Amino acid sequence: METILLVQFMGALYGLLAVVFGAFGAHALKKTFTEEQLKSFETGVKYQMYHAIVLIILGFNSAFNTSLEKNMAYCFILGTFLFSFSIYGLTLSTSKGKKWRFLGPITPLGGLLLVLGWGLFLYSFVQNLF
Repeated sequence: METILLVQFMGALYGLLAVVFGAFGAHALKKTFTEEQLKSFETGVKYQMYHAIVLIILGFNSAFNTSLEKNMAYCFILGTFLFSFSIYGLTLSTSKGKKWRFLGPITPLGGLLLVLGWGLFLYSFVQNLF
């Protein structure tokens, strides 16, 4: 699959899932989650939606001809998955009394990839200034 189509597809998929997970969290999980767990789950949903929008914007404004653009997109796609979905897994498993501890280190790894994606995005603007 071409990078541009992958970015657009993943942006749309992440956006769709963010709405579904947000509704799920607001209604079904409100009864079983603590306030702290609900806030963590909502953080995953927010970051997923933010990055879905970024991917859609990138998908319609970048040609993905350079490794910089491709790496930026892959950082956003993989970072969003690792960050948000590890939070979902942690909060869901904790609410069931069986916390999946192996997911703990995955969340900051996803966050690091998101930061790297934003850094590459910033660099793409800075390199055009000089």
